[in-house]
Amino acid sequence: MKYQNPVLTGFYPDPSICRCGERFYMVCSSFQFFPGVPLFESTDLINWQQIGHVLTRDSQLPLEGAGSVGGIYAPTIRYYKGRFYMVTTNVTHGGNFYVYTDDIYGEWSDPIYVEQGGIDPSLYFEDDRAYFMSNGTDDAGIHGITQCEIDIATGKKLTPGRSIWQGTGGRFLESPHLYKIDGSYYLMASEGGTEYGHMVTYAKGETPYGPFTAYANNPVLTNRNLGGYLLQGCGHADLVDDCNGNWWMVHLCFRQIDQWLMHHTTGREVSLVPVTFDAEGWFTAGVNGTARLEMETPLLPDTVVQHRWDTMTFANTAVGKEWCFMQNPLREQYVFAEEQFSLCGTETALCMETASPTFLGIRQKELQFTASCTLSLAPQEAGMTLYMTPVQHYDLLVRPCEDGYCVLRRAQLGNLVHEEPVISLPRTAAEITLQIKGECCSYHFYAECAGETYDLGWLESKYLSTEVANNFTGVMLGLYAVRLKDMPAAWTHFTRFCCKNRAG
Repeated sequence: MKYQNPVLTGFYPDPSICRCGERFYMVCSSFQFFPGVPLFESTDLINWQQIGHVLTRDSQLPLEGAGSVGGIYAPTIRYYKGRFYMVTTNVTHGGNFYVYTDDIYGEWSDPIYVEQGGIDPSLYFEDDRAYFMSNGTDDAGIHGITQCEIDIATGKKLTPGRSIWQGTGGRFLESPHLYKIDGSYYLMASEGGTEYGHMVTYAKGETPYGPFTAYANNPVLTNRNLGGYLLQGCGHADLVDDCNGNWWMVHLCFRQIDQWLMHHTTGREVSLVPVTFDAEGWFTAGVNGTARLEMETPLLPDTVVQHRWDTMTFANTAVGKEWCFMQNPLREQYVFAEEQFSLCGTETALCMETASPTFLGIRQKELQFTASCTLSLAPQEAGMTLYMTPVQHYDLLVRPCEDGYCVLRRAQLGNLVHEEPVISLPRTAAEITLQIKGECCSYHFYAECAGETYDLGWLESKYLSTEVANNFTGVMLGLYAVRLKDMPAAWTHFTRFCCKNRAG
């Protein structure tokens, strides 16, 4: 069977996976966006359906002041004796914690905080013991993958933190996971940084604490030497077995905007590669240790058909699933009706990261897309945004002016803010349709009002890339509103949203 990577497109980094019966569940990082930790379900590892988020309440997810390098990092999901656990780090508020549920479709518990520091936490269960690990410094001051046993009911440490592996020498040792397979313990991690040198490494031992012997041919997976290949940054992986005894690896990756342009805008995504064990218990992954855009494997039946999400609308997406807020939202600023979002802006603009703007975002899932939405004209600033960070976003917006309303394209790049062109709209206009087209290396901006079409030009996509932003997220396609100074509160109604994705 052939399938395409990434299997989950758009900004869904740091995947972690577990299996319960014949179903697979996966979680990803969410950083400053609310709700937190998107949760997916699959029956075939290729097609993933979002079933919600793990962190859905303010009590679980305080995000005040969390910018694009804050909030929720690197979750791990595990299933043990009928209960699901998700462990992660809120780097802005509280540190390492976990939550649990007995109903994967229901609510999760309030956070239970863990005394051990570090980031990228993981859990391993065996004989009613809970092992907690993270990358950081142990109780003796030794840096590496640090592990302790905890009381799973309280998060209290039962044993001192102990550094159990220092990796293979690559920088930024991270994302540890421990597995027991056929009597041996496997400790898998990533090194090289979550950029173009990213790689997956692992070691094997006879106890949960080692000592661990590194795989002789590490890294087991990396695309670092595939120059001129669109799929890059492979790392931060997790293993799972299927119902037929086969093993698989999910891992993050990203797609360059062009073969020879080392920029990516859709963030770190999720790819899948098969894993094969040899007679001595060592495993290999992917195609000669690499991940490919097109994978072929006999481990999946030909009856599995991979589906791409071609068209996203208000009707087939939902607030709290695909649509997310930035930080903890002021809920009174939003009203949701059937196929209509109504937003009342505050004075918090997109360029501010100390509070939550009136904003709803959906991930840019493909390098090529056409997105449009119709807005009612109201005495506030409102529009569509391609949002990467508070100081890196492109906005297509409408706002009041002396003669009525005007539509304009704004680019904010660092402390440079440029608005051009600014076009006056007919005085009799009541609504406007905004449109943004993504073309891999560029974004194009259009508007239609009272039968007139306006071309507002184009901007290069590379300036919204992670390489320029120096952050961990991807572009969010957002709808937003801002209250203008000395203006009364107003509501903008957003209707007829449509985003057509074009894979390629």
